Amino acid sequence: MRIIVVGCGNVGLTLAEQLSKEGHNITVIEEKSSVVQSAVNNLDVMGIVGNGASYSIMMDAGIDKADLMIAVTDSDELNLLCCLIAKKAGNCHTIARVRNPVYKKEINFIKEELGLSMVINPEEAAASEAGRLLKLPSATKVETFARGRAEMVRLVIDENSRLCDLALKDIPSDLKKMVIIAVVVRGNDVYIPDGSFILRAGDEITIFGSSRNTVNFFKKLGLPSAKVHSTIIIGGGETGYYLAMQLIALGIKVTIFDKDPARCKELTELLPQALIINGDGTDKDMLLEEGIMSTESFVALTNLDEENIMLSMYVKSINQKAKLITKVHRVNYGEIIGSLNIGSIIYPKNITADRIVQFVRGMSASKDSNIETLYKLNDDRVEAMEFIVRNASAVVGKPLSQLKLKKGILIACINHYGEIISPTGDSVIRDRDSVIVVTTRTGLKDINDILEN
Repeated sequence: MRIIVVGCGNVGLTLAEQLSKEGHNITVIEEKSSVVQSAVNNLDVMGIVGNGASYSIMMDAGIDKADLMIAVTDSDELNLLCCLIAKKAGNCHTIARVRNPVYKKEINFIKEELGLSMVINPEEAAASEAGRLLKLPSATKVETFARGRAEMVRLVIDENSRLCDLALKDIPSDLKKMVIIAVVVRGNDVYIPDGSFILRAGDEITIFGSSRNTVNFFKKLGLPSAKVHSTIIIGGGETGYYLAMQLIALGIKVTIFDKDPARCKELTELLPQALIINGDGTDKDMLLEEGIMSTESFVALTNLDEENIMLSMYVKSINQKAKLITKVHRVNYGEIIGSLNIGSIIYPKNITADRIVQFVRGMSASKDSNIETLYKLNDDRVEAMEFIVRNASAVVGKPLSQLKLKKGILIACINHYGEIISPTGDSVIRDRDSVIVVTTRTGLKDINDILEN
């Protein structure tokens, strides 16, 4: 596809790099010539220096032939104006990054009136990821399929788990029928496991199932399966605000620390149900006084990566049971942080870029396929895709045990008119079902592509 990216900050450059690698024709627009030059030199992209809201600049970039325009500058208003001009000049799909909470209540109106394909709020997206993790605290990551009816959940197996040292075929039936274990990560290796695969302590597994079955699966494993009842958030910025709103709606007790007295006053008015403390979240005595030893979860959301990491390490040392979530901006810290065992890490820039890239993948796939949703997992080594099945498909009407699947392919979930089925060999795919397929193969465009010729 022909894609124009306006704004070459961290998110814009991440998008340009990722989408270029996936074979799209990318043009970037940015007012700083040095940034454009760097992008052109280091990435396989075209570059134009100028204001992305300029009609002439847009035409120079080829908006009249573009399939998609993505505006991710630091200005919400500029992003929306870029989308308006792109829609009028090129009639292409448009995506805008919009951060200001003022627009939150009006976003549906704005999206409809401007004809936007997608609106992404980085802080709200990061808060939503944190919220999903606090609803299922034993998970390290939670994503949704089938319009929210099915979940893809990651967790790490410890040595005391019922699953440890068991082959998949030997997993007790009360566990096996609830979810499908679709991916196993062991060290640097990624597996689509078969029945003889033996799970080991330290493996990170990815499971698929309905929300209810996922919760029951965690219960059967003896893992916390209910949402946390209390949380302490350090940092009362927009991410903290959005997260607190979500948690309060779930009946979770929320305490927020922020250094800025004016922001604390604002938060007190916006979030009357939360306890707002004007203080330094790194003050250990204050944390102890406000119940850090007994809180069920702790979320570090300051603007300093080092501060967030140190805070989570400290809480880990005094409260082993707390669910920890740490916000980190610098992606290149990944390997170091992974070795610290401080719970779930949230990268806001990655979340924003990932959401947009996921939309682009689905859009690109749907042009010549019946893919509804597509995720790339584990450093792009695994794909999870949701297909809509039509009656003419060769997979319809036969038990799965009779289908000859290509190697490296697993049917992880079937959505039959809203009923989420964790498939067995006796399960049958019907017309209009949506089917989630997990694979290490690339290039699948149709549900029939999973079958051996």
